[in-house]
Amino acid sequence: MTAANELLQTIHARLAGDAAMTALIGVDGIVDGLAVRRALPCLVIGEVETRAYRTSTEPGEEHFLTIEAWSEANGSRGVQEIAGLVRDLLDDADLVLASHALVSLAHRSTRVRRRPKSRHHVAAMRFRAVTE
Repeated sequence: MTAANELLQTIHARLAGDAAMTALIGVDGIVDGLAVRRALPCLVIGEVETRAYRTSTEPGEEHFLTIEAWSEANGSRGVQEIAGLVRDLLDDADLVLASHALVSLAHRSTRVRRRPKSRHHVAAMRFRAVTE
C-alpha cells in the first residue's frame, strides 16, 4: 500500500474515532465525495497531491491534502467549529502508519466560503504531511 493511502486511512480512523467529531457530523459523516443529496454536516476527503521528497539519508514523500467540512446549519460558524476540531485532531498529530513513518503532519490553511445560491458553507483545510 502506498504511503498516501496509509496516511488517508489513518487520518480517517483518527477523525472517525473521535467522539466529539462523531457528535458534530454523525457516524457516517466522513466521505470521499459529496453526493447530491448527502446529509450535512459532513467531512469530504478531497484532493491529495504526492511528490518525491528525499532527505540526505532517507527517501520519502511529501503529501498535500484537502479536507472539506460541509454544513448548511449554523452557517459559517458551523463549518468553522468542525474545521477547528479537525485541526486539533490532525495538526502535528503523532499518527502511526502501517508500513511507513509519518515524519510530520501540519495544517497549512483553512478557507471558509458560502456556496453561491445555496445555504451550504464549506471550510477547505489544507494539510502537508511528510512520510518515509
